[in-house]
Amino acid sequence: MGAVVQFWFEFASTYSYLSAMRIDRRASAKSVAVEWQPFLLGPIFAAQGWNTSPFNLYPAKGRYMWRDMQRLCAKRNLPLTRPDPFPQNSLKAARLALAVEATDLRADFVRAVYRAEFGDGRDISDADVLHDCLKTAKLPADTLDRIQDQDIKNALFKQSARAKEHGLFGAPSFLARGELFWGDDRLDDAINHAASI
Repeated sequence: MGAVVQFWFEFASTYSYLSAMRIDRRASAKSVAVEWQPFLLGPIFAAQGWNTSPFNLYPAKGRYMWRDMQRLCAKRNLPLTRPDPFPQNSLKAARLALAVEATDLRADFVRAVYRAEFGDGRDISDADVLHDCLKTAKLPADTLDRIQDQDIKNALFKQSARAKEHGLFGAPSFLARGELFWGDDRLDDAINHAASI
């Protein structure tokens, strides 16, 4: 098996948006394959006694994050609109991402969701928004029906368990050759580590 980096992302995560929009390009340049791994941060935060994003719990941190996102999105020529509410309910989007098994199509869907959420400020828990994301990714509209499939619900539950087993505490996170890297600013380090077989 060739070099692989696992990209663990949460749709409600601002910095995951940044990584999703560039990871394929960066990984391809190093001949590293990307495994797109959606998960939910809610259970992980709850285990730490948090009932929302730390960017909401700590206002100064939240103000810094949004200003940082403005700078980084401008630098990378990415649109940024703060969604309301923040964080978004990402359950349905995460289930749909797992329902899309082909790596390239999953990546296209994930990017479409992030563009809708952080580019356009749309509500990604809304079925119409998710339908538009499926259309953008050239996926069948009836993929939306899989949100209620028990096997998909179980798969997302298992993803959360796997995230805990790997010691994930935030998103984006990257796993490469047994090493954990956290944060968009560690994306290149993770890819380089994966490539150094």
